[in-house]
Amino acid sequence: MKLEFINALEEIQREKGVSKEILLEAIEAALISSYKRNFGSSQNVRVNIEEDTGEIQVYSQKQVVEVVEDDTQEITLEEAKEKHPNYEIGDTVEEEVTPRNFGRIAAQTAKQVVVQRIREAERGVVYEEYVNRATDIITGTISRVSKGLVFVDLGKTEGILEPNEQVPTEEYIHNQRIKAYILEVKRTTKGPQILLSRSHPGLVKRLFELEVPEIHDGVVEVVGISREAGFRSKLAVKSLDENVDPVGACVGHKGSRVQRIVEELSGEKMDIIKYSDDPREFITAALSPSKVVKVMTSEKDKAARVIVPDYQLSLAIGKEGQNARLAAKLTGWKIDIKSETQHKEAGSPNFGEEENKAQEEDLEGTGALAPEENLSAEDAVTEDAVTEDAVTEGDTSDLSKEATEEAEQDRKDQE
Repeated sequence: MKLEFINALEEIQREKGVSKEILLEAIEAALISSYKRNFGSSQNVRVNIEEDTGEIQVYSQKQVVEVVEDDTQEITLEEAKEKHPNYEIGDTVEEEVTPRNFGRIAAQTAKQVVVQRIREAERGVVYEEYVNRATDIITGTISRVSKGLVFVDLGKTEGILEPNEQVPTEEYIHNQRIKAYILEVKRTTKGPQILLSRSHPGLVKRLFELEVPEIHDGVVEVVGISREAGFRSKLAVKSLDENVDPVGACVGHKGSRVQRIVEELSGEKMDIIKYSDDPREFITAALSPSKVVKVMTSEKDKAARVIVPDYQLSLAIGKEGQNARLAAKLTGWKIDIKSETQHKEAGSPNFGEEENKAQEEDLEGTGALAPEENLSAEDAVTEDAVTEDAVTEGDTSDLSKEATEEAEQDRKDQE
């Protein structure tokens, strides 16, 4: 515990960011416990470490009293005045009791304390770094998979993908590099615990921020996302600049931007639609790529009834109701989809009649509908359209043909 030790503490302070004063206080407290443990002493002691030289001294402390009840803790006034005439009742008398071999004990104790404090400080630095990155995206390498948990090496620490945050269609392999969404950062006794997610909708949003400069710069805003991880996502966007097409910006030239996101999400289909304040237009777009004939809404119940062509019913509903379910999540409306035949057979139900009285005209007549008529091909883009190069500026024939074929196939599957 000489000058070299003090220099070592100063170096630790520079490299690890742990204050020398904090280390000295911790070492002094540890030395008090070590002294009592090794020398069987129950008396009060104080340890002092000279910051300039590194020398240590141990002092016993006794309180001056009139009648001594515990000689390890107390001392009479007469005995105290023999040491110094200025002592009074209630003062504390200190006397050096440093053992001969205390330097060896002190060195061992100091080493343990310093290592522990450095570890705590490093954990604190890692926690502060990652707690500020919660809801952000991070890249790591899968270090191991154990009992359903996927452990991801993030460099300074390790993240965990729990089973409910994994994508059912993905396979996680050792040494595989993946991007993940930081769901939560917890402080534990063993250091920070980083909980990651591959299924959270926030991952889709962050990926678009990385790939689309207009979103990163705030020109295009992501209004909402609905996602069934591994299968399909719907993204509603709007532009704060009338000269920027929000859907086109997200899709990129020939689908280049959205295709990179689809690849990162292991082929998950992606529908990008333009947000509208008109709920009928928004619901129509959300049901893309299916064609919609009419939308009737009930603001009171936050519900909508959508009429689609007979051959588009399966496409509008989607496999196992996926398309309708995602549209409902995205818009926040309850959506009931009927074919034209079903609607006619049901007569004219009073669904939102008063609210729709002034809006009974066919949506095709208002120019508010039909993705292939009112949106660009990019507006109605799906992953299939991008991968098959079916998206071309101003040409939606391939999309219409694909939608019809998909609807026919769904009908056959249901039969």
